[in-house]
Amino acid sequence: MSDLLDDGPEDRIINEPMSEALSKRYLAYALSTITSRALPDVRDGLKPVQRRILYGMRELRLDPEGGFRKCAKIVGDVMGNWHPHGDSSIYDTLVRLAQDFNVRYPLVDGQGNFGNIDGDSAAAYRYTEARMTHAAELLLDGLDENAVDFRANYAENDEEPVVLPAGFPNLLCNGATGIAVGMATSIPPHNAAEVIDAARFLIETPKATTEQLMGFVKGPDFPTGGVIVETQEAMLDAYETGRGSFRMRAKWEVEDTGRGTYQIIVTQIPYQVQKSRLLEKLGELLEQKKLPLLDDVRDESAEDVRLVLVPRAKTVEPDVLMESLFKSCDLETRFSMNMNVLHKGAPQVMGLKDVLKAYLEHRREVVVRRAEFRLDKIEKRLHLLDGYLIAYLNIDEVIRIIREEDEPKQVMIARFGITDIQAEAILNLRLRALRKLEEMEIRGEHAKLVEERDELVKLIGSTARQWTKVSKELKAARDTLGPDTELGRRRAQFEDAPDVDLAAALEASKPKEPLTVVLSAQGWIRGMKGHGLDPDSTKFKDGDELYLSEEVMSTDKIILMASDGRAFTLMADKLPGGRGHGEPIRLSIDLEDNVDIVAMFRYEEGRKRVMASTVGYGFVVDEKELESNRKAGKQAVNPGDGTLNVCIPVEGDMLAVVGTNRKMLIFPLDELPEMARGKGNKLQAYRGKDAMADVMTFDKEDGLIVMTGGRHRAFPEWQEWIGKRAQAGKTVPKGFPKSGTFNG
Repeated sequence: MSDLLDDGPEDRIINEPMSEALSKRYLAYALSTITSRALPDVRDGLKPVQRRILYGMRELRLDPEGGFRKCAKIVGDVMGNWHPHGDSSIYDTLVRLAQDFNVRYPLVDGQGNFGNIDGDSAAAYRYTEARMTHAAELLLDGLDENAVDFRANYAENDEEPVVLPAGFPNLLCNGATGIAVGMATSIPPHNAAEVIDAARFLIETPKATTEQLMGFVKGPDFPTGGVIVETQEAMLDAYETGRGSFRMRAKWEVEDTGRGTYQIIVTQIPYQVQKSRLLEKLGELLEQKKLPLLDDVRDESAEDVRLVLVPRAKTVEPDVLMESLFKSCDLETRFSMNMNVLHKGAPQVMGLKDVLKAYLEHRREVVVRRAEFRLDKIEKRLHLLDGYLIAYLNIDEVIRIIREEDEPKQVMIARFGITDIQAEAILNLRLRALRKLEEMEIRGEHAKLVEERDELVKLIGSTARQWTKVSKELKAARDTLGPDTELGRRRAQFEDAPDVDLAAALEASKPKEPLTVVLSAQGWIRGMKGHGLDPDSTKFKDGDELYLSEEVMSTDKIILMASDGRAFTLMADKLPGGRGHGEPIRLSIDLEDNVDIVAMFRYEEGRKRVMASTVGYGFVVDEKELESNRKAGKQAVNPGDGTLNVCIPVEGDMLAVVGTNRKMLIFPLDELPEMARGKGNKLQAYRGKDAMADVMTFDKEDGLIVMTGGRHRAFPEWQEWIGKRAQAGKTVPKGFPKSGTFNG
């Protein structure tokens, strides 16, 4: 008796390691996300929620020529019958399918507020209405003719299509984006006429290369237009592999405002850029004075985009102004392509040719299935017509049997050799159908159906005929979405990016003012206006004092050398002003507490410097090797166990080095290598705790002149200290600065 009782709750407990239980369930979730939510099917280019919305609208008979229905009704039906998720996910998808700035060929015709390019959201679904577009109708065409498989819905009380017949290559035409678990998809939209032409060419030339197909598919065709400035080689590689990116720019034109002035009008912005955020970003950059060539920006858009950009001066070249904006904001963006799609139920990254081949195979299967469906209908109809003709040829006998026999159906089957279906159809004939004229119409219909049946039999039996049929249907779809229509005309254009020396143009546009850069002993930096400043009049914080100063122009770059051998670059015009004490240098560069700044100078192109460390190694470096845009700087010198302590400009052909042991060595500068970075070669030999104290360069024709006691002093006997590089040298001459350096 106990065996018949249900097991208790404790008997249904499964002992399983937590890690294994989690991995199983997460794998199931990941698989569901990939196959049932995020990735589109390569055949119809739709995700399940999009497919269910279109199917739901078809079931509601929301044809393009019909009336609109409330979106609340559509969302409710889709959620209740096919899509077991929240209403917001369904409505958001429906809204996107209706937005002509998001979808190249909208599949939903919306009535009401469906959002705009500024990023405003759509009205609630109780206020909006929708119906299908002609493009959606093309995707659904053939659904009643067994063109695709159906499966049970989530409640198993209805059916839904596994995939749509897809009368045009929707995946490439409308594109797709989605993020799954561990993978994502990003497919740009394309021009339908170009994609269809490429597909038809592939039917005619199955071995066509991607390069040949790109003779038709020029590149993406974004709903918002714009200009694509990607190279042909990069686009070919992207379409070959299914991965790449496309650089998009806003479309603009110059509008003359008289008296030699002009303004720039932006008429198209890059795909998926919100106009309001773009304007907000431009406003921020203007306020932060990061757009030196732009004076003002205005939004004069109505139904079309019209952004007005006013240059700071009429001498600013339009190309230069736009190049500076392209570098700074979303007037230029990149659209990444990752054609990751579901093919035969599994995710796969496919190139252009593979996507078209998969789509065409689907269309051929649709053609065959529709032909078989129609052939079955014709066979059944011909079977009935054959029975009707027998009845007309024996009309008197048929009438007699019906009037006199108790079982007329069985008698007719035995008498005329007809089937049960034919006999039933004869018995259901109305009296008015017994006219002679009706017989003639039946014979005419019979002949037409026989002819159509023969054509369908040939079609089903011939692969060549099937491909011809696919090509003809694609041509018909092209006529609907062709370039001659407002919907089908190409919107995005292709151009080469102009070759503009933006850095030089920006440099020329900057105001050039004299500045004195001041760095204090405690590490505070500022840029004080003017040259020839009196150091004694410069104010510092209590306990602080002047450490380094350099006279520059506001357009110059400042190089800072740290004791650990790193080089940092600062723009003079970005330094804090002379009012106050400036700001800590460590806010601008990543400098550790145990590292000091040992040199500060104005960058000069072509100038060379001697870099040397306390361990007595050094080399010559070009100043261009010291430039760095990184806050962490650039490692230029490897100081070994010591520190960098000399960074002087090359001003002669001889090099003098002195150690803390007060020994000096002089040798030709060309014995020192020129390097981009590194430790360098040994300058002077030291013992014990001795180290390198200072280095200077001089011209042998001028002789050795050092600074001592605030005066220049010449040492005519300097040649006595000439030796080989890396020697120990000799004790410094009498009168050498007590500081032990050349600038005592």
